[in-house]
Amino acid sequence: MTFLLLIEQILNGLQFGVMLFLMAAGLTLVFGVMGLINLAHGSLYMVGAFAAAAVAASTGSFLLALAGALAAAAAAGAVVEILVIRRLYARDHLDQVLATFALILIFSEGTRWLFGSFPLYLDVPSWLAGPVTLPGSIQYPLYRLVIIIAGLVIAAGLFALISRTRIGIQIRAGEADREMIAALGIDISRLYTVIFALGAALAGLAGALVGAIQSVQVGMGEPVLILAFVVIVIGGIGSIKGALVGSLLVGLTDTLGKVFLPQLFGLMLDPSAATTVGASLASMLIYILMAGILIMRPSGLFGSA
Repeated sequence: MTFLLLIEQILNGLQFGVMLFLMAAGLTLVFGVMGLINLAHGSLYMVGAFAAAAVAASTGSFLLALAGALAAAAAAGAVVEILVIRRLYARDHLDQVLATFALILIFSEGTRWLFGSFPLYLDVPSWLAGPVTLPGSIQYPLYRLVIIIAGLVIAAGLFALISRTRIGIQIRAGEADREMIAALGIDISRLYTVIFALGAALAGLAGALVGAIQSVQVGMGEPVLILAFVVIVIGGIGSIKGALVGSLLVGLTDTLGKVFLPQLFGLMLDPSAATTVGASLASMLIYILMAGILIMRPSGLFGSA
């Protein structure tokens, strides 16, 4: 293990964590404010990726592709909230799980009908391609570094939105007592639609950004959704700060574990078995991390009791 490899993998973990934050932020807002378990959140991630790939193929512009991903995911989220989700707030969690699982199937088959079963590819734009030299003569892909910076800027903007704006006050009040803010004249239905569309837009943006690193394909959002649920459990349900800290912890733990645990076991075990053992344990690390945190803090790092 070299110092340069360690720094590179830490940056990869930060990039993965930032992407998870964009997913988990919307999920924790929806669950914290609305009390809704939304299994279809990963489908909105997929919608953003496919929208970005389609717009980029039509226009050749990466920035327009990101704008298209935001608009498509937000619109899909608003439509889903108005037509389906709005009818689930008063239902129990089992009904919410079944309904949103049905939405996963609808989104998956609808996407396959529109774009086909073959993966699409979204290229990194030429002005973000290639490496950049960081202090210490570290070469790192410029696009991944931009994802880290953009994600942290979005996180700061989201914190400002929640803590310093009128709609942020309404969101925090709705999390504490939705009946009271409805009695004060706040249109709770419109507020819920805005929150759901905001969460969907963040998920769609994450899908678009990652789509330039990996292929865009049907079902790509479900594995990320599982990790996003791990993040909000670690950070605390309803906490944006918890979503950010939990995302970075999961991103770093998963990335560093998958890279260095096989090397570590290679020094301790037969090299032929070391890779298998190390990789198996690495895939379990984030769940071990979640279990350890819940033992010490059952409500998560920043969740309320």
